[in-house]
Amino acid sequence: MSFELQPTLIGDLVELRPLREDDFDRLYTVAADPLIWEQHPARDRYQRDVFAEYFRGGLESGGAFLILDRRSGDAIGSSRYHGYDAARSVVEIGWTFIARRCWGGRYNSEIKALMLGHAFRFVDSVIFVVGSGNRRSQRAVEKLGAVRDGGRQDHLGEHYVYRLTKERRGVYSS
Repeated sequence: MSFELQPTLIGDLVELRPLREDDFDRLYTVAADPLIWEQHPARDRYQRDVFAEYFRGGLESGGAFLILDRRSGDAIGSSRYHGYDAARSVVEIGWTFIARRCWGGRYNSEIKALMLGHAFRFVDSVIFVVGSGNRRSQRAVEKLGAVRDGGRQDHLGEHYVYRLTKERRGVYSS
């Protein structure tokens, strides 16, 4: 069975559906908030031209989602699968951002639970790559049970790599 990178995933609070080109304006409305990006290595992603590159990358990845609030139908963010490796039985979940009104509650937990549930049908482990200065995202993946498993460097700077396995996730499942 092949990993489907863009299924539609539906929870109580959110729906994740494949990102489409015509989603740019609704998603940029969320991303235009500079405070979303204050701890992110790409702190200028709230700027339209910078966000346009991020958005284009999401479309080209074939694994990006638009996240919708199920109650209002509003776009509240985006996330994606990346780097699926069947031989190593691993996929990355990342590039996630959500509207500030959804921070600190159940939204991010449900988004990750939906994505992890789908991913673990196909892989044994999921990785998250988080900027070394992004404490908010580090805490969020640690709450999921992911453990730091190294680091990497790219044009945006230093990142920590976290890994969550099927076995470890079972301890933290809601």
